[in-house]
Amino acid sequence: MHPVKFKKLNSENILIKWDDDKEFTITLQYLRDRCPCASCAGESVLWREYKPSPLKILVPGKYELKSVEVIGNYAIALTWGDGHSTGIYAFDYLRRICLEFSRVSTATEPDHKD
Repeated sequence: MHPVKFKKLNSENILIKWDDDKEFTITLQYLRDRCPCASCAGESVLWREYKPSPLKILVPGKYELKSVEVIGNYAIALTWGDGHSTGIYAFDYLRRICLEFSRVSTATEPDHKD
């Protein structure tokens, strides 16, 4: 599964279209908060797991997407407005994020009864 389109819709949302024609709109905040790099998500080394301390500080540019770079045929690397650029989003992980966001956003939408 590969994304065929990655389009910034506005300052808060992006559209990701996949090769199976599924499209997802996802917020940049949701995407950034799931950065897979060791500094953000932690890592496991020799049977020990290292988790970073959650930072609740909003750094200017944290959710501002500056660039997208395709890495081989398996991932994208994102560069954010605060300079963070070490997260490499494998396509399968990116697809899981899209599906997760779709479920979460659908579940939190208010019922519209007329």
